Amino acid sequence: MPTVFSANRSSLLVDGEAIEGLQSLAFRIVTEREDIRAVGSAERIAVSFGLRTVQGEITVRSASFKLDGYLDTQAKFQLVANLKKDDAADSPKRTVSFDDCYVENKSFSLAAGGTVVTTYTFTATRVREE
Repeated sequence: MPTVFSANRSSLLVDGEAIEGLQSLAFRIVTEREDIRAVGSAERIAVSFGLRTVQGEITVRSASFKLDGYLDTQAKFQLVANLKKDDAADSPKRTVSFDDCYVENKSFSLAAGGTVVTTYTFTATRVREE
């Protein structure tokens, strides 16, 4: 049976401070790859792997002044996502840590009848799951 973590019970910390208005966190791990070809053949014979990075997005309702500051100063920070299923003491938990993060981009949207939503794009050197 799979463990389903709850977004309402989970939290995201930036340098130990909770992000208010968090709507979503998404990330992907990207590894450079190069196909190695055999001479005289159209097929690859091996694969060479290179740099591995983490790319992610944080979406918040309104804005995060802390993340705005990191974008302005191009400063490094750490993200820690504490995932929980529910509030029970024996409930499954998982911690996802992102090291050496930088905010690279910010997008802002405001729709009629809605509230402001800001999306921050970040990169990280690595991600660790515990």
